[in-house]
Amino acid sequence: MFFSSQLKLLLAILLTQVGSGLAVQEIKTDHETVLKINTAGKMMKCSAVMDVLFVMDGSYSVGKGGFERSRHCVQKLCEALDISPKKVRVGVIQFGSTPRLEISLDSYSSREDLKKRIKKIHYRGGSTQTGLVLKYVLRKGFPSRGNSIVPRIVILLTDGKSQGAVQLAASELKQSGVLLFAVGLRYPRWEELHSLASVPVESHVFFAEHFSDAVNGLLTSLSSSSSSSSSSSICMAIPAGCTAESYSCVQKTLETIKQLQGNFMCWKGSKGYSPHTSLCPYYRYTKAYKQLPTVCHRTVCADPCDSQPCQNGGTCMSEGLEKYSCECPAGYGSDPNCAPLLTLDCSVDVLFLVESSTALTLEGFLRLKSFLKRFMQAVLSSDTPVKIGLAQYSNDVKLEAQIGQHRELVKLVQAVDSLQYRKGEAKTGNALRYITRHGFQSAPVFADVQDDLPRVVVLITGSPSADPVVEPAKYARDREIFIIGVAPERMKEEINNITGNPQRTITYSSPDRLSAKIPELKAKICSVDNQGCLGQAVDLIFVLDASASVGKDNFVHLQDFVRSTSVQFDVNRDVAQVSLVIYGRRPVSVFELDTHDSGSAVLRAVGEASFQGGKGSTGSALLHVHSHSLTMGKGARPGVNKAVIVLTDGTGAEDAAVPAQRLRDNGVSVFVIGTGDVQRDSLLRIAGSEDHVITVPFYEDLKYFEDVLVQMVCSDVKKPVNLCRPNPCMNDGICVLLNRSYRCECRGWEGPHCETRSRQQPSRGDLPKPAAQRRRQRTSSKELLQRYREHRRRHAGRSQ
Repeated sequence: MFFSSQLKLLLAILLTQVGSGLAVQEIKTDHETVLKINTAGKMMKCSAVMDVLFVMDGSYSVGKGGFERSRHCVQKLCEALDISPKKVRVGVIQFGSTPRLEISLDSYSSREDLKKRIKKIHYRGGSTQTGLVLKYVLRKGFPSRGNSIVPRIVILLTDGKSQGAVQLAASELKQSGVLLFAVGLRYPRWEELHSLASVPVESHVFFAEHFSDAVNGLLTSLSSSSSSSSSSSICMAIPAGCTAESYSCVQKTLETIKQLQGNFMCWKGSKGYSPHTSLCPYYRYTKAYKQLPTVCHRTVCADPCDSQPCQNGGTCMSEGLEKYSCECPAGYGSDPNCAPLLTLDCSVDVLFLVESSTALTLEGFLRLKSFLKRFMQAVLSSDTPVKIGLAQYSNDVKLEAQIGQHRELVKLVQAVDSLQYRKGEAKTGNALRYITRHGFQSAPVFADVQDDLPRVVVLITGSPSADPVVEPAKYARDREIFIIGVAPERMKEEINNITGNPQRTITYSSPDRLSAKIPELKAKICSVDNQGCLGQAVDLIFVLDASASVGKDNFVHLQDFVRSTSVQFDVNRDVAQVSLVIYGRRPVSVFELDTHDSGSAVLRAVGEASFQGGKGSTGSALLHVHSHSLTMGKGARPGVNKAVIVLTDGTGAEDAAVPAQRLRDNGVSVFVIGTGDVQRDSLLRIAGSEDHVITVPFYEDLKYFEDVLVQMVCSDVKKPVNLCRPNPCMNDGICVLLNRSYRCECRGWEGPHCETRSRQQPSRGDLPKPAAQRRRQRTSSKELLQRYREHRRRHAGRSQ
């Protein structure tokens, strides 16, 4: 029994250690260079006479997800080629156990028709017979173009895990004059891809996951004379003003390492009545990264944003090689370069709460007074709609000026000047509770009408609180008081707990940097005047990771986040609609967009969502959203912007890039919130933009990012809407844009959105009619013949 249990343990260990050679490609460049490479890749086009044959790995080792990435990469590459009978001809071969010609080189003469056909290629599976397909390409891949000799290019998309001999077939193919590129899928075996590709290898090996980078690298190589047997390049795809550059990049490989741990006695049989044993080795299998340094050649275009024309944290957006635009943060007006426009032009009630404790010291107190005085002088004018109050605190609170008591700048500055240093303990918690109860008792606007403006407390402090602050701060926020904190960098954690949102925390590294925070404070005060998306039409879909890696306890935090976020939208049939999708073992729609027509109903339904567990796939969840949740039948509305918000820990997100790109291509905004130790690059591939990615260290901190997400969504869903994206037509109907409207062209279906199966007879005469109609026609013919004979008999009787 001892030897049997040891043997079972050894077999279990060996069976669980599977997989080796897992790899990814990492480009060691700064973020700006990556953006330049992607921008150049989108601008590059190749127009030349050549034949391009895509060889797609459809084996089991690639998997369906890898095959989808491969197909998407092929489509992106086709967009950069001038496809026509007299220019670029494109063919596609899929291989697994055997090669299959999916598209011949002379099948399609336009890019649009070719891309439609590529979408219909189905994953086949099978073993990875790369050598067999290369021999097939050598014999049958390139039919001649008459007497002309044109460049022949093979783009092999595979994971590099071929079964059988492959080097000889690749060598014969390259010796015949074919230019061979290798594009890695999923976790490619880089060594094999390098051995298959044409030389120089670094110019002919790419990674399918980085679509724009692969397009850039391929066209840069085709524009280089080194990729051609002749001295001239195949095509000139490098735009004017751009140059081809070389830089270091790294291909990482995750290898499985076998380590001997020791020996143990194991059973080898028996001799007579006694067992025969010997020492058996025991191994441990670990995984470690192996770096393969290489050189990448890419085209880089000069960017007008290199000069950093946008001020005050504005985001520069390139519009070609010469033009740019700036996306400015709140508080900087409409200046093209985000120059500050320091005017409090928002309608809010603001109370400044200034610390005056012993720990702050007299010098620190005078510094805070000076900052507040300069702030008022910088942003207040005679027509400012903001009403201001003033208080200071230490052991207790002294209300120096009620909200709206002073409307003239001179009197407000005098009130600040009259503040006296009080000493005592810095009881910030006590001050917040007092201000919540007594600080906003302003005079009525009219005799019987109180104002209903947003209420803001600006806490200006310099020393840690002497009493608890979490509960008093929550007490204030629960009563719809927005807290903005200004404090030194060392107090950031405490101020975050007070404000409840890091976006409302302002910190400075040294006292001399405090005055530079005036524009930021002005922007944060006015931002609370635009809370939520009330009145903004949007179809909003939350996608929650309910897999085992998240856990049941953390899933509750995700539910709380959805509830707190959804209340900031005006949920009804005409404005905002909310849907919830969770995924673990499989994606499930908890409720659709048109299920609930009120915010309270949404809150109840979110709380009823059940944790799933199991292994999650973010890609499958996004495919479910695309094909199910965003359809007319589930409540999606044409002419309304749509946003998908994914909350995940990053596990199972490897297959999400292509489905997310499909959503974005259909005009759907994708936002990703990653929690825990998650790779930001994987989130960026889903969201498609740095501005749509939020990383949160712990699930408990999600509550601090509710307003951040809402502001991101609100600003994004105000963009113009394409009525045909996503396609509102059901059952493969074609959406046709009209003047401020659209119509659906249906095939075999009818109705405004092709929702009803058509009962009309087919107009083509060569199509067979339904069996029921054929029977009715035979019966009708007999009746007509019988009537005709009776008519003849009657006519003959009258003649006699």
